[in-house]
Amino acid sequence: MRSIWNGAISFGLVSIPIKLVNATESHTVSFRQIHTEDGGRIRYRKVCELEDREVAQSEIGKGYQDADGTIIPITDDDLAHLPIPTARTIDIVAFVPADRIDPLQMENAYYLAASGAPAAKPYTLLREALKRSRKVAIAKFALRGRERLGMLRVVDDVIAMHGLLWPDEIRAPQGVAPEADVTVRDKELDLAGALMDTLGEVDLADLHDEYREALEEVIAAKAAGEAPPETPEPAPGGKVLDLMAALENSVRAAKESRGEDVGRPEEAAEEEPAEAEVRHLPRRKTTRAAPEKRPAKKQAAPSAKKTAAKKTASSTKKTASKSAQQPKKTAATTKSTTKKPPAKKAAARKRTA
Repeated sequence: MRSIWNGAISFGLVSIPIKLVNATESHTVSFRQIHTEDGGRIRYRKVCELEDREVAQSEIGKGYQDADGTIIPITDDDLAHLPIPTARTIDIVAFVPADRIDPLQMENAYYLAASGAPAAKPYTLLREALKRSRKVAIAKFALRGRERLGMLRVVDDVIAMHGLLWPDEIRAPQGVAPEADVTVRDKELDLAGALMDTLGEVDLADLHDEYREALEEVIAAKAAGEAPPETPEPAPGGKVLDLMAALENSVRAAKESRGEDVGRPEEAAEEEPAEAEVRHLPRRKTTRAAPEKRPAKKQAAPSAKKTAAKKTASSTKKTASKSAQQPKKTAATTKSTTKKPPAKKAAARKRTA
């Protein structure tokens, strides 16, 4: 791979000669501007405004336009001799845990290759030190006309560097979050978690650019004079009126795509039951349907009315018998009470005598 920058890593008093190599490449399909009437290329010519003529690339340099419009020429030699230590040096300033770096800061990625045999030993030393510490190195370096911030980490057996934006280049996310107050229920979170578990993980190496592949098919078909492939019809959709239903359907569809047994979507969310408050709902008055009439059997059991009538008759007889016994007891009681008066009359006779 062709190096784009040569310099050294400054690791305290240790200097490691390195070459900077691009770690990424673009596979984007590029287009040319053409004249739609005849297909001719549209080109931009670089013309000098003072001489009114086209100039070659070798005649083009850099210049800074001042506030009053004055152009101040800046040569490559001026940039190579900037009065900063990072002009040709990746200066490590600190070692921090990797989670201290906000992914929003990350820019382009580069590989750092050891330049020459003498650089192999200190290069390996820095690589193994990064592995053991499980940290990343924060460094400053100058590239393409400005000083940048970088993060050094180990990828396989190579030291990689990610260009970082300066903290003041990250915009605050003000006014981005929803302004309305929204309450998310635990049941909705459980279903969202079940959907995440159902989708599972993915090997990033299996992902590819389907848009680029489709574009290449169109280009190949038109080059061969064939009709381009038709666009597949999008899946029918609609407005999501019920978030819970949408989550349940998503879990079911994800399971079906994986060939799994599709049960109730909420079962996945109930794998780890949580404490819940039980509220008894008021009973509702319901109208029961009239029982079906069945044909009477020959030996039918006595009805409730007949049974009640018999019980009433028997209780009436008992009451009558008790009432008949009460006069007898009353008569006996009367006889016993009428025997006492003669005793009093006898006592009176004795006093008279």
